[in-house]
Amino acid sequence: MEKISVIISTYNRPHYLAKVLDGFLNQTLKPHEIVIADDGSKKDTKQLIETYKDKSDIPIIHVWHEDNGFRLAEIRNKAIAKSNGDYIIICDDDSIPDVHFVEDHNKYKMKGCFIQGHRVLLGKEISTFITYRECNFMQLLKYTFNGYVKNIRNAIRMPFPLIKISKELKGIRGCNMSFYKKDLLRVNGYNENIVGWGREDSELAARLYNIGIVRKDIKFRLPVYHLYHDEFSRDRLNKNDEILNETIKKGISYCFNGINKHF
Repeated sequence: MEKISVIISTYNRPHYLAKVLDGFLNQTLKPHEIVIADDGSKKDTKQLIETYKDKSDIPIIHVWHEDNGFRLAEIRNKAIAKSNGDYIIICDDDSIPDVHFVEDHNKYKMKGCFIQGHRVLLGKEISTFITYRECNFMQLLKYTFNGYVKNIRNAIRMPFPLIKISKELKGIRGCNMSFYKKDLLRVNGYNENIVGWGREDSELAARLYNIGIVRKDIKFRLPVYHLYHDEFSRDRLNKNDEILNETIKKGISYCFNGINKHF
């Protein structure tokens, strides 16, 4: 089997990161390694990661850089550069994986495609106490009637999932994507000109489309359970939209400020 690396981005949310790590340590198919892409968290996150390193039977690699604002594209590139896997699954510290998450990403991966999965939205109250054990359709059903859970249909695990092949950008979300590493390297990874919240995932997808890689969108398998948090500042969104639109308009496939400098 091809080696699978899970990349988890994080920033100063150790209480949520612990929930996500618990989810990945209890998968039906365990990844080869977990790489934490830490965008400048404080010492409590490092201490948590060290605790998990001691008890995990999966190698955990902590990649950190100084806090200099929202630099998700850069820290993901650094984490991918440190990874040893042939196949890369991207997740965030606010997204607990379904217990079959890695198994399903591995099952449905296909040359010439990247996978886009979906999410179940958890409310503020339930996010404080939920663990990976409750992250399934039957356990969450009882919480839907009081508004604690939205999009619960995404938690349904069907024998034959709904699969759509496309080059759409709508619905691209980095909390649940996977790629062949060689495809990421062909386009030079994430574009580090994108800083602040928004569009780093869509811009990467657009460049992959421009080299012929398509999106394999999968529903009713491989969900993540998104923990509630306040929204990030969107003060850079207009600039990031400009970068995305230029990539689309000019058919750009390779970003020059990308992953290559981290090897």
